[in-house]
Amino acid sequence: MELGLHGKRAIVTGGTRGIGKACAVELAREGADVCIVGRDRDLLEAGVAALTALGVRATGVAADLTRAEECASAVEHCVATLGGVDILVNSAGAARMEAILALKVETIQDALDLKLFGYLRMAQLAIPHMKERSWGRIVNIAGGAGTSPAAGNIPTSLANIGVLNITRALSDAVSGDGILVNTICPGLTNTDRARDLARGRAEREGRDIEAIVAEMGKGVPAGRMAEPEEIARVAVFLASEACSYVHGSSVYMDGGGRRATP
Repeated sequence: MELGLHGKRAIVTGGTRGIGKACAVELAREGADVCIVGRDRDLLEAGVAALTALGVRATGVAADLTRAEECASAVEHCVATLGGVDILVNSAGAARMEAILALKVETIQDALDLKLFGYLRMAQLAIPHMKERSWGRIVNIAGGAGTSPAAGNIPTSLANIGVLNITRALSDAVSGDGILVNTICPGLTNTDRARDLARGRAEREGRDIEAIVAEMGKGVPAGRMAEPEEIARVAVFLASEACSYVHGSSVYMDGGGRRATP
């Protein structure tokens, strides 16, 4: 299938680790030029080098997406360096877990500032550049916790359900401009963060980390965690010319674990 991504200009937030990093790599493999956004300058430098090695133009920008001015700087850097913005993949941010009976409003606010408001700002800033060419793709990564609240995950659940709402609203606002806005909702994924959590448990229990990772995956109907590259390949399709009639939708990639409606 021809995805039509050669020469497209993409911004990937959270592009130095996990799903965001995998999305940046898969976009580059399809010929897109990529601007990765993150906080760690060393990881940004390494990420840009890896993307450049794939034969595309690549750049990185350090930005805290809880700050409006830094969101604007990130988009301005991409436009100045790559010449425009055709694709935005929002993948930044992981909220802290906190038990509901001790949950602080500040913890929720932190989650909303980065994931919900950061995604919204980046979309608002990128869309005018997409409108110039009457073509654009926005892919928001919003964990499945958005429709699966639990006693310990309310900060991330609220942030992610907010992303689902803004995805639909943004899609309604720009579908007539040739811009598609969609969401991917991953479940358990074998990211650096997931492995850090597994590592902590392995150390506490005196067990092998791979055994912990495998055990976590057994709770999913698919029998395993997703790999970041599996999520990224769907993101690349949603960001492509081949995807032409998917508007305001959510793709659940949770190995069959989802039981919520919608």
